[in-house]
Amino acid sequence: MLKSYYLIFLVVPMFFVSCKKEHGKDDFVAYFGGEISNPTSPYIIFCKDSEPIDTIILNKDNTFLKRFDSLTPGLYSFKHEPEYQYVYFEKNDSLLVTINTKDFDQSVVFSGKGDDKNNFLMELYLKNEADRNKMFTVLDYGFKEFSKNIDSSYQSKETYYQKKKEQIKWSEEFDLYAKATLDFYHFSKKEVYPMVHKMRTGEDVRNKLPKDYFQFRNQIDFNNDKFTNFSPFVKYLTNMLNNITMNKTGVTENDLNTSLALNIEKLNVADTLFKNIKIKNTILNNIAFAYLLEDQNISNIQKFLSRFNEISTDKSKHNEISKMGDAIQSLKVGNELPNIKLMDPDYNIVEIKSILKKKSVIFFWTDCLDSHMIAAHKKVIELEKKHKNYQFIAINVDESHSKWVSEMKNSKFENVKEFRCVNFEELKQKWVINKIHRTIITDENGFINNAFVSLFDVNFEKLLK
Repeated sequence: MLKSYYLIFLVVPMFFVSCKKEHGKDDFVAYFGGEISNPTSPYIIFCKDSEPIDTIILNKDNTFLKRFDSLTPGLYSFKHEPEYQYVYFEKNDSLLVTINTKDFDQSVVFSGKGDDKNNFLMELYLKNEADRNKMFTVLDYGFKEFSKNIDSSYQSKETYYQKKKEQIKWSEEFDLYAKATLDFYHFSKKEVYPMVHKMRTGEDVRNKLPKDYFQFRNQIDFNNDKFTNFSPFVKYLTNMLNNITMNKTGVTENDLNTSLALNIEKLNVADTLFKNIKIKNTILNNIAFAYLLEDQNISNIQKFLSRFNEISTDKSKHNEISKMGDAIQSLKVGNELPNIKLMDPDYNIVEIKSILKKKSVIFFWTDCLDSHMIAAHKKVIELEKKHKNYQFIAINVDESHSKWVSEMKNSKFENVKEFRCVNFEELKQKWVINKIHRTIITDENGFINNAFVSLFDVNFEKLLK
């Protein structure tokens, strides 16, 4: 990684130097470039508020460089499927980023004009992620021990934040996101604690919480549209809405029989809480997507969408969410699995309906998640030995055919039919594949037995009998 970092540092900034000039008051020229090791696609998508504004094609050596003649200062994101990260541009910044997709977040390093604040955001993000890995144990603690633990963690990161703020002397606009990255993760812990503690230990600590426990909510500007698509804010709101609605309804996320009431209440709370239309619609859409992936009861979906459509004013999203609802209904038990095209290792295009001449288990994988790929294949190889009346079909969702074939040759998974998805958008729309852990079970005629199950569900094998 260091080698490629210094190589690109030596090569690309020479271009920046040759383009140096005195920037005028209204000059918003900026550069974004870098290098990606082990790319998973031939391009990077550059986004503002989650909406693509440019597609940057990688060169043959996996480097890229883009000049923006006018780039408004602010927070952007870049996607290299299936991963993404944020990047903040001040006026006339020239940023380079090096990435290794094998360890995406851990490998992101910025250099160039504006690198210090972006590296700070990455470092703080990684501190939060490292802290997140310890939270499963911490959430079991009694209130006093839990509070002491999270306050100590917050104080440590706040000291780091204050130190960097003084050193870098960043703008107030950037500080909005820096402070939010620090605070919203801490606030999320406080929202999650009462819910998860009860689920994991059986102890209801809500009556033991201080009266001012949720007072931090009063300092949050829920209608600041700069946070509309900012992940720490959106994740916090998800946790807060779960907490508020579970307290009001007494329903838990895991109780699918009553999740309709819980999610309609989430819509109602969001409708009351958010005055900013843009933020409200974004939160309503997030609630809808999450619910439609969770509950495939046709009657429930119709009731949920009816309330959603009453509240949401985002007509463009109505169509998208309605399509998702229609697709889910088409995947109900007894329906024929919608046909899609796949490719075999020899570049032959085949239709799924021509393959489903036997009881089938269909699962998905990507090279970006090695551990899941290996675990899923091992699982189906074990199942195949006990369920000879089933065929097991693996569908890879990556774009590189040669890389997929190479992976198959190296792995040598036997008795699994391997195919690659030709058009992921078609797959996502027809089969509602938004999670790689989805598994579909069909009968010998291609009719659905279960389209929404995990291969690692403890009761999965019972579905094959």
